[in-house]
Amino acid sequence: HVQLVESGGGSAQAGGSLTLSCTLSGATDSDYCLAWFRQAPGKEREGVASIYTADGSTNYADSVKGRFTISQDSAKKTVYLQMNALKPEDTAMYYCCFHGGKGETWLRQLLAGIVTCDSWGQGTQVTVS
Repeated sequence: HVQLVESGGGSAQAGGSLTLSCTLSGATDSDYCLAWFRQAPGKEREGVASIYTADGSTNYADSVKGRFTISQDSAKKTVYLQMNALKPEDTAMYYCCFHGGKGETWLRQLLAGIVTCDSWGQGTQVTVS
Protein backbone atom coordinates (compact mmCIF):
# COMPACT_ATOMS: atom_id res chain seq x y z
CA HIS A 1 0.00 0.00 0.00
CA VAL A 2 1.52 3.28 -1.16
CA GLN A 3 1.67 6.09 1.36
CA LEU A 4 2.55 9.71 0.63
CA VAL A 5 3.61 12.36 3.12
CA GLU A 6 3.74 16.01 2.06
CA SER A 7 5.63 18.81 3.76
CA GLY A 8 6.84 22.32 3.08
CA GLY A 9 3.63 24.27 2.93
CA GLY A 10 3.25 27.59 4.64
CA SER A 11 2.76 31.25 3.97
CA ALA A 12 4.50 33.45 1.45
CA GLN A 13 4.13 36.88 0.00
CA ALA A 14 3.16 37.38 -3.59
CA GLY A 15 6.24 37.04 -5.73
CA GLY A 16 7.89 34.77 -3.21
CA SER A 17 8.78 31.09 -3.31
CA LEU A 18 7.98 27.87 -1.51
CA THR A 19 9.08 24.29 -2.02
CA LEU A 20 6.82 21.35 -1.29
CA SER A 21 8.07 17.81 -0.72
CA CYS A 22 6.31 14.49 -1.02
CA THR A 23 7.93 11.29 0.21
CA LEU A 24 6.63 7.93 -0.93
CA SER A 25 6.71 4.56 0.77
CA GLY A 26 5.27 1.18 -0.05
CA ALA A 27 5.72 1.17 -3.82
CA THR A 28 6.59 -2.22 -5.27
CA ASP A 29 8.71 -0.85 -8.10
CA SER A 30 10.48 2.35 -9.06
CA ASP A 31 8.59 3.35 -12.22
CA TYR A 32 5.41 5.30 -11.63
CA CYS A 33 3.85 8.73 -11.90
CA LEU A 34 3.63 11.30 -9.15
CA ALA A 35 1.64 14.48 -9.35
CA TRP A 36 0.68 17.57 -7.40
CA PHE A 37 -2.90 18.74 -7.21
CA ARG A 38 -4.40 21.69 -5.38
CA GLN A 39 -7.81 22.68 -4.17
CA ALA A 40 -8.86 26.09 -3.00
CA PRO A 41 -12.00 26.62 -0.91
CA GLY A 42 -15.08 26.53 -3.08
CA LYS A 43 -13.16 25.46 -6.17
CA GLU A 44 -12.61 22.18 -7.94
CA ARG A 45 -9.42 20.24 -7.51
CA GLU A 46 -6.82 21.21 -10.12
CA GLY A 47 -3.91 19.20 -11.44
CA VAL A 48 -0.72 21.26 -11.15
CA ALA A 49 2.28 19.19 -12.23
CA SER A 50 3.20 15.57 -12.81
CA ILE A 51 6.38 13.56 -13.31
CA TYR A 52 7.22 10.08 -14.56
CA THR A 53 9.93 8.70 -12.32
CA ALA A 54 11.60 6.45 -14.88
CA ASP A 55 12.79 9.23 -17.18
CA GLY A 56 11.84 12.47 -15.42
CA SER A 57 9.26 13.50 -18.01
CA THR A 58 7.01 16.25 -16.71
CA ASN A 59 3.73 17.96 -17.46
CA TYR A 60 2.33 21.21 -16.10
CA ALA A 61 -0.95 23.04 -15.92
CA ASP A 62 -0.96 26.22 -17.98
CA SER A 63 -1.60 28.25 -14.84
CA VAL A 64 1.80 27.34 -13.37
CA LYS A 65 4.03 26.89 -16.43
CA GLY A 66 7.21 28.89 -16.10
CA ARG A 67 6.68 29.41 -12.37
CA PHE A 68 6.51 25.92 -10.85
CA THR A 69 8.98 23.06 -11.30
CA ILE A 70 8.42 19.44 -10.36
CA SER A 71 11.49 17.32 -9.72
CA GLN A 72 12.50 14.15 -7.96
CA ASP A 73 15.19 12.57 -5.83
CA SER A 74 14.88 8.90 -6.71
CA ALA A 75 17.17 7.75 -3.92
CA LYS A 76 14.96 9.47 -1.36
CA LYS A 77 11.73 8.52 -3.17
CA THR A 78 10.78 12.15 -2.89
CA VAL A 79 9.21 14.52 -5.38
CA TYR A 80 9.44 18.28 -5.04
CA LEU A 81 7.36 21.18 -6.25
CA GLN A 82 9.39 24.37 -6.46
CA MET A 83 6.95 27.27 -6.60
CA ASN A 84 8.30 30.66 -7.69
CA ALA A 85 6.62 33.96 -8.46
CA LEU A 86 3.74 32.95 -6.24
CA LYS A 87 0.38 34.63 -6.69
CA PRO A 88 -2.55 34.93 -4.29
CA GLU A 89 -4.50 32.61 -6.59
CA ASP A 90 -1.97 29.88 -5.81
CA THR A 91 -3.44 29.72 -2.31
CA ALA A 92 -4.82 26.22 -1.81
CA MET A 93 -4.35 22.88 -0.13
CA TYR A 94 -1.75 21.00 -2.15
CA TYR A 95 -1.93 17.23 -2.44
CA CYS A 96 0.57 14.70 -3.72
CA CYS A 97 -0.76 11.76 -5.69
CA PHE A 98 0.60 8.43 -6.90
CA HIS A 99 -0.40 6.61 -10.05
CA GLY A 100 1.15 3.28 -11.04
CA GLY A 101 0.94 3.93 -14.77
CA LYS A 102 4.19 3.63 -16.68
CA GLY A 103 4.96 6.11 -19.40
CA GLU A 104 4.75 9.76 -20.25
CA THR A 105 1.22 9.39 -21.64
CA TRP A 106 -0.19 9.15 -18.15
CA LEU A 107 1.14 12.55 -17.10
CA ARG A 108 -1.35 14.69 -19.01
CA GLN A 109 -4.23 12.34 -18.27
CA LEU A 110 -3.53 12.57 -14.56
CA LEU A 111 -3.60 16.36 -14.48
CA ALA A 112 -6.72 16.47 -16.63
CA GLY A 113 -8.55 14.11 -14.33
CA ILE A 114 -9.01 11.52 -17.08
CA VAL A 115 -7.43 8.94 -14.80
CA THR A 116 -7.60 9.00 -11.03
CA CYS A 117 -4.78 8.70 -8.56
CA ASP A 118 -4.19 5.40 -6.81
CA SER A 119 -3.07 7.04 -3.56
CA TRP A 120 -3.17 10.52 -2.05
CA GLY A 121 -1.24 12.34 0.61
CA GLN A 122 -2.89 14.24 3.42
CA GLY A 123 -2.22 17.65 1.92
CA THR A 124 -0.25 20.71 2.89
CA GLN A 125 -1.58 24.26 2.96
CA VAL A 126 -0.06 27.05 0.88
CA THR A 127 -1.20 30.60 1.53
CA VAL A 128 -0.02 33.52 -0.59
CA SER A 129 -0.86 37.07 0.37
